[in-house]
Amino acid sequence: MTINEMVAKRKKLLDAMDGFLETHKNANGVLSKEDDAAYAEMESSFQAMTAEIQRMQRREEMEKEMQKPVSAPLTAKPMVPAEDTKTGRACDEYKRAVLDALRSNFHRISNILQEGVDASGGYLVPEEYDKRIIEVLKEENVVRGLATEITTSGEHKINIADTAPAAAWIEEGGALQFSDATFSQIILDAHKLHVAIKVTDELLYDNAFDLEGYIIRKFGEALANSEEDAFINGDGTGKPLGFLAETGGAQVGVTAASSTAITADEILALVYSLKRPYRKNAKFMCNDQTLLAIRKLKDNNGAYIWQPSFREGEPDRLLGYPVYTSPYFPAIEAGKAALAFGDFKYYNIGDRGVRTFDQLKELFAGNGMVAFLARERVDGKLVLPEAIKLLKMKAAG
Repeated sequence: MTINEMVAKRKKLLDAMDGFLETHKNANGVLSKEDDAAYAEMESSFQAMTAEIQRMQRREEMEKEMQKPVSAPLTAKPMVPAEDTKTGRACDEYKRAVLDALRSNFHRISNILQEGVDASGGYLVPEEYDKRIIEVLKEENVVRGLATEITTSGEHKINIADTAPAAAWIEEGGALQFSDATFSQIILDAHKLHVAIKVTDELLYDNAFDLEGYIIRKFGEALANSEEDAFINGDGTGKPLGFLAETGGAQVGVTAASSTAITADEILALVYSLKRPYRKNAKFMCNDQTLLAIRKLKDNNGAYIWQPSFREGEPDRLLGYPVYTSPYFPAIEAGKAALAFGDFKYYNIGDRGVRTFDQLKELFAGNGMVAFLARERVDGKLVLPEAIKLLKMKAAG
């Protein structure tokens, strides 16, 4: 039997033990004498399997050691120990120390972790963790993939030119004409977003389980969903200002004649309501249900205006422009925006510093569980409202 097969067998036994407890406890929540003896035997088998897995792993390591070459070429200077080229939170030692701290309920804290301690007692995620969370966000979060991302250390001010110089014809020897340049500012602040999950002690201590990947994946999915909703619908109070906001959001390009349906002509009008320079990198965004309605539209010749993608990984197209969908974009509803079209690079996302990671080890200790908490500070704003145009449904009436 291989190590993986033994691990799978042990996992199956653990599931059986959990089911046994659920079905054999009496009204007082305890086992009878006979059931307690049966459960104790199952525990003994689990411990025996664990010992056998550890023995098999040690044996595998010894075999690998025996297969290594007797000598290795010298690639470093004599008498100079090899060094990890990464430093601080990026080094391998820091990553190993974080994992060791997780699996020991933070009873074993390496000195190298102290550089990551913040005022609230949290521990900074190693650099590898931080990058991988960002990768999950880009994969899951549609708006992040289209917007402009900025890493900030404080309030980030974006200057917007309110006036532009204009040329004027003058007679020979005539007086020059001057105009004042004026600018406004958009400020990216920082709003706190957090996510917490619970894991059982078994998952925490079982080194055959990819706890690291599980936590990062779940944190990334939760942060991505909350971010995308705020980037689209946020009101700017305690969260980013979404590009669908009534004030500071995108401009209405077309108002539909109906409150329940969109026409092909209205979509065409939406495209040309956007200034030509923005159309070069423009994209559509809508809800899946809206997209379904659009896919049924035909031109005067009876041909569908929808253009499916012929390349893997490339979005489908509408009137020659890519189409992206988000579950957080409103569906077709009276008085609501049903379709956005524009250059989403003008939506700026400001990430303030790095994400932090905490352990809540006592809150759920009685349930045999440990909680982990991730935090980030982020803001988002559309810096040029004219860069995105909306097709808004007719108000009910």
